[in-house]
Amino acid sequence: MSKQTDAVLEAPVSEKEFRENIMPRAQLSKLACEIAVDKSTTKSVKQFAGWELMEATTVIKVLEDAGTKIASPTPDAVAFIDKLKSLTGKEFEQQYMKAELSNHEYLRDLAQDFISGYDEQVTGKQEIGHVANLAFFAFTEHVGLCKNIIAELNA
Repeated sequence: MSKQTDAVLEAPVSEKEFRENIMPRAQLSKLACEIAVDKSTTKSVKQFAGWELMEATTVIKVLEDAGTKIASPTPDAVAFIDKLKSLTGKEFEQQYMKAELSNHEYLRDLAQDFISGYDEQVTGKQEIGHVANLAFFAFTEHVGLCKNIIAELNA
């Protein structure tokens, strides 16, 4: 299985590993976004949370359709959601955006590793290769958006 070391993943990443590594992160992001849509007061954070909620919901559906099982939340995920629920204002927004940045950096690197090692005979269905290319674009874009919003919050 792929291991994350200093935000760099080791290839090759199989189709199954790709899907199974994305699912719990999409689920956690969806929960965090549901909170952020309600709690955020900064326009850019609220807007990002709404877009991210749509993305996470779509990613979960695509992964389910590809045969990926819904993952049970880890104790760390539950603790993170509880922490987000307890925060307010700028502190909430900063923690939410930092988590989204970290998540998208991981997902971008995972997608890149999958694409770099993509061989239909080894990694699986061609459709997942296409999904990975689209995901890589979105994850990379969201890393940039998160960095911009964090800079805005810290200004």
